[in-house]
Amino acid sequence: MTRAPLDRRDFLTSAASGLGLAALGSLLSPTAFAEGTRDPLAVRAPHHKPRAKSCIFILMAGGMSQMDLFDPKPELAARDGQQLPASLLDDVRFAFVQKDTATLKGSPRRFLRHGQSGLELSDLLPKLGSVADELLLVRSMHTDEFNHHPAQLLMQCGRSAFGLPSAGSWLLYALGNENQNLPGYVVLNSGRGSSGGSTLWKSGFLPSSYAGVPLRNTGEAVLDLATPRGVPASLQRRSFDVRGKLDRAQFERVRDPEIESRIANYELAARMQLSAPEALDWASEPSAVKAAYGVNRKDPPLRADRDGGPDQYRNFARNCLLARRLVERGVRCVNLIHASWDHHSNLEPELAFNARMADQPIAALIRDLRERDLLDETLIVIASEFGRTPLGENRKDEPANTGRDHHPFAFTSVLAGGGCKPGMVFGETDELGWNVVRDPVHVNDLHATVLHLMGLDHLRLTHRFDGRDFRLTDVGGRVMHEWIA
Repeated sequence: MTRAPLDRRDFLTSAASGLGLAALGSLLSPTAFAEGTRDPLAVRAPHHKPRAKSCIFILMAGGMSQMDLFDPKPELAARDGQQLPASLLDDVRFAFVQKDTATLKGSPRRFLRHGQSGLELSDLLPKLGSVADELLLVRSMHTDEFNHHPAQLLMQCGRSAFGLPSAGSWLLYALGNENQNLPGYVVLNSGRGSSGGSTLWKSGFLPSSYAGVPLRNTGEAVLDLATPRGVPASLQRRSFDVRGKLDRAQFERVRDPEIESRIANYELAARMQLSAPEALDWASEPSAVKAAYGVNRKDPPLRADRDGGPDQYRNFARNCLLARRLVERGVRCVNLIHASWDHHSNLEPELAFNARMADQPIAALIRDLRERDLLDETLIVIASEFGRTPLGENRKDEPANTGRDHHPFAFTSVLAGGGCKPGMVFGETDELGWNVVRDPVHVNDLHATVLHLMGLDHLRLTHRFDGRDFRLTDVGGRVMHEWIA
């Protein structure tokens, strides 16, 4: 008898609901894997001594406006309303900007210096300013893509193509999972949902054990994981045993590594029934901690074209607190994704809404990790797939420039902890924020550096598929040793 293979999505929405008290049997069995099979999530040694044990990667999907948040441009403000030289616009593609009538759009934001480092941040980010001496601002990022989904794939997976493992999957594939009762790669979403959707945390051609596991910050952590009512423990145990025997028998016949992943997924899901509720119980945190993150903040009023629904402030704050709880319990990679920062119009009120939503919880996360002596071993990355153009958006039949278009040529990412130099600005853009003029950093350079800080050589971390050796950084990438403390 042969069984149709189950991927992780099918497993979590069907078979997991039949495990029930099989969790106890799994926990009591030290040899869950048949002879000849291996645990794909077993802990593996890094290539060199790591600076970080965990990574919290915060993707602000849509494109944060760097000149309104991180990269002050007084000359851009002085030339507000002027046109760019035509030479700068040659061979440039935009999503919506009409080149012939485009004009510069200065930022109304005030930039303030913070901490001993004197880092300049927008007045929309006062809480982040309070931890400025922990931050590394990379103002010279650039990417190859100017539309959301391809650029998000590049930022998350190293190339703008479908079917590739995400960075979190590569980390789990290389290093394994230190917590036997929780996924090694967790995804926490908030807002309206990113353009890339689930393609941003899949395992691609790697076994499905390395895919990100989306968890919810309210209600059931994973839908359909809980034991169904009315199903006796004995029936659950027999069902689980039969399923395991079939999987092991099929593995003996075909030696498909995906079967190993399926066995690992069942075992992990069984253990998660006992461990996930405690790990995700943010409500058990002290009142002062919850207040610091702002887990009960209400959304301010907003009339927005790209609204993310109610309770964005609460959900994002809870995700940041959950990220700390998860890395504290040994989770390798936590991927926070919030959308949308795609402000083609209504920029000033919508950006202020998003910035205030993110400012307090991220600052609290950094401070909380520092107070718990976890920041040095936890790498935090805050990034978008690209930035926003210094030009105001001038769609046809719209009277005013109230937003910014996509801008792949220059944008800012922020790092903290995990062995990065604190209180530092790296790279520089021109006086208008159009191009990088010093120390350019490609997205694959960011990936190479993240891997390095996690103890991995991006040139050695490969997987052979379809006749070639793939890696996260594709055919590029360099480690930014200048960032490393």
